[in-house]
Amino acid sequence: MPELPEVETIRRGVEPHVVGHTIREVTVRDSRLRWPIPAEFADFARGKKIHGVSRRGKYLIFDLGGDRLIVHLGMTGRLLVLEPGTPLKKHDHVDLLLSGKVLLRFNDPRRFGAVLPWPAADMHHVLLAEMGPEPFSDEFSGDYLFERSRGRSAAVKLFIMDGRIVVGVGNIYASEALFHAGIRPKTPAGKVTRAQYGKLAKAILDVLRVAIEHGGTTLRDFRGSDGSNGYFKQELRVYDREGLPCYVCKTPIKRLVLGQRSSFYCPTCQR
Repeated sequence: MPELPEVETIRRGVEPHVVGHTIREVTVRDSRLRWPIPAEFADFARGKKIHGVSRRGKYLIFDLGGDRLIVHLGMTGRLLVLEPGTPLKKHDHVDLLLSGKVLLRFNDPRRFGAVLPWPAADMHHVLLAEMGPEPFSDEFSGDYLFERSRGRSAAVKLFIMDGRIVVGVGNIYASEALFHAGIRPKTPAGKVTRAQYGKLAKAILDVLRVAIEHGGTTLRDFRGSDGSNGYFKQELRVYDREGLPCYVCKTPIKRLVLGQRSSFYCPTCQR
């Protein structure tokens, strides 16, 4: 599933090609996504100019000058910038034909993504209502994590993956950040000290920044807006390295399951 760095990579790839262009035509071939595309979507989007592309968590938000579009990639979604007339492929569900001879195409084999209107009259969108702060915002810090974690018995890895606490710290990057901070993923969130959370907050930011610089992580389906791979996989210290030696101490990396997701850690470097 695309995580924050992958979505940010796509945002940066798409934005220069679409900002300033007007949506001329809208084609919806299959509206049966995770949240069905409403019948009025084409009329809503047609004729509007794209003023910017932002990101909230894993959602892409297209600014239409008051109205907005929300795009979520789900598990296998791709948002591609193409030339008009590019032949269709299987699972090409939505096309936005823009002025300037730009085609924005949404492809999603498993249909867990979303392409939805966000009218200006709706001040807040239900999908974004309960989100925590962005990792790169001023609100996010070690002190913030420490205060929110008091009294919590859930594993610290699940705590930082909770989108109500902080958005965008998915499974891969949570494992990597905990390694860099020297904290075991199963440690109860309420037992982590303020100093440890300071290290963890910094590690989250560092891991996400490097991942964005490398265009995300290619593990299964992720591709950028131009179809290219992400290369952060080459930087992974623990994720998906069960049994392999730690790059720091040579201890074999261990795996455990938390919240039905695989977690990887070094039993020597993380305590």
